[in-house]
Amino acid sequence: MTMTQNSQTQIDTHEHAAANDISNNNSADISADINSETDNNINLASTLEIYFRPDEQTIVCGALDQEKVQALADAGVELVINLQADAELGFDEASAVKQAGMTYEHLPISGVDDLKQLNILAFDKLLRQYHGKKLAIHCGCGNKVGAAMALRSGWLRGRKMDTAMERGRSHGLTATLEQEVHNRLLVPR
Repeated sequence: MTMTQNSQTQIDTHEHAAANDISNNNSADISADINSETDNNINLASTLEIYFRPDEQTIVCGALDQEKVQALADAGVELVINLQADAELGFDEASAVKQAGMTYEHLPISGVDDLKQLNILAFDKLLRQYHGKKLAIHCGCGNKVGAAMALRSGWLRGRKMDTAMERGRSHGLTATLEQEVHNRLLVPR
């Protein structure tokens, strides 16, 4: 394992732990606000290790496996957007999602260097293309999803810094990427 891979693994592990702490603290409160009938009486908070529910149609979670893909399908999710890099994938997620009857989109974001405007534009295009669909967006721990959402909110939607950052936090942004996202939002686009 190279020094860069080792550093990235440490960051991913730390991000996963931080996201898990936040997710576990907020999941019960958030899931209580979401009508269980919306998810066909599937308790996603107990199935997904990392779980954020910023609104009724959006689920943010960590890495998926076959069981989690099936739970999302059973809950009525129509689209899965995967922000994990190819090297992070543990199984053939695209096939599993399609076999479960959902649409699959993959926009790999490897790390902070990929949090650039071109990728955020592609992310925005996906969200606009599938507007109104029930979707699950995920990366390894939700942190990159939150970062992408904050940058989209600030760069493309023109939201103020506090609003963009809060949007990111509601979608899984943790302290690990928070300063980087903040710094990127300071640069006019």
